Amino acid sequence: MTADELIAMVKFDDRGLVPVVTQDVSDGSVLMVAWANAAAIRSTFGTGRASYWSRSRNSLWIKGETSGHFQNVEEVRYDCDVDTLLYRVRQEGPACHTGERTCFYRSAWRREGG
Repeated sequence: MTADELIAMVKFDDRGLVPVVTQDVSDGSVLMVAWANAAAIRSTFGTGRASYWSRSRNSLWIKGETSGHFQNVEEVRYDCDVDTLLYRVRQEGPACHTGERTCFYRSAWRREGG
C-alpha cells in the first residue's frame, strides 16, 4: 500500500490528525503515542523513519531529528475503524524525552498477584 492509499482511507479528526501508537518490534512494548497528519504519513513512508505532527509546534516532527533517537519503521498498521495507526519500529536509544526507554514507564494501578 502507498502512503496516499492509506491517507485516502484514514479517518482523520477535525484537525486533520490521527493518533499513532508506536510499538517496539523486538518485544512488543508500547513506546509512545503521538499524532500524524497526511504529511507525517508521507514522510514516514518516504524516509522509513517515524514522523509525526507536533501539535505544540504546529509542524512536522521526525522522531530523533534533534536527539538522534530515531525510530526506524518496520511496518505501519491501521485498526479496524481506520482511525488509529500503529508504527512498529526499531528504536535507537530511548523513546521518551525524559530519557526513559518508553513513555509508559510509570504505573498507576496493578492487580494484586497479577
